[in-house]
Amino acid sequence: MVQKLIDQYKVSAKKACSAVLLARSMWYYKSTKRSDKAVRTRIKEIANTRIRYGVNRIHILLRREGWKDNKKRVHRIYKEEGLNLRSKRPRRSKVAAHRMERPDLNNLHQCWSMDFVADQLFDGRKFRVLTLVDNFSRQCLATRVGQSIKGIDVVRLMEDVKQYHRVTPKRIQVDNGSEFISKDFDRWAYENQVTLDYSRPGKPTDNPFIESFNGSFRDECLNTNWFLSLEDAVEKIEDWRHEYNHFRPHSSLNGMTPQEMVEMYQKGSPDL
Repeated sequence: MVQKLIDQYKVSAKKACSAVLLARSMWYYKSTKRSDKAVRTRIKEIANTRIRYGVNRIHILLRREGWKDNKKRVHRIYKEEGLNLRSKRPRRSKVAAHRMERPDLNNLHQCWSMDFVADQLFDGRKFRVLTLVDNFSRQCLATRVGQSIKGIDVVRLMEDVKQYHRVTPKRIQVDNGSEFISKDFDRWAYENQVTLDYSRPGKPTDNPFIESFNGSFRDECLNTNWFLSLEDAVEKIEDWRHEYNHFRPHSSLNGMTPQEMVEMYQKGSPDL
């Protein structure tokens, strides 16, 4: 309308805007909309590697990396790409919630798995054991025993293993327990460039290596020992871990022990 008045009656933009009650700032405004291709790509990359992260945490990660996009923009892209974890899906399509394809394992420390196992002392006091396994060699890298294990305790275990083996994995498979989605553990993973691969809720088969290990751990250690104290539990569990790694033959390794598998691979003979 303003342009029509200017063209037909040869009036100034100021008078034309005044006639139609339009602010001159609106008339002179030029859209500066920029492409969101780059940030859209990065959002999808984060969602693919951190499959249980919602828009809030993705926005925080983008901020860490220096992206200036506000939360509304990130949320819009997040929804347009169908990444919303809370959207309801038909039962037949629940697998769509699992965003990342698991690659074949062909190297040590390519992927680790962690989980908790619960048991009790002779007097009924409960305790938990955090177990950590290298999925390729099946080696149990460490355990931590305690009545209360929090996210910071998971970080301390990871730091101990990192210092001992002088390596961190590319990826860690975990469930959605509060210890594994804590800010402390997330910060550690971010600083060490480790991808956290979360299982789908109610799908323990998403993390089969630690499930298999914990089954053997319970059957061969927890169910066959009488623990008098936490210190006694630590000692007996560590003894069993050493036996598991160095003595117990593993069916998926053609009868080798996990330690033999590690040594064979380190010598340059990874073929089973």
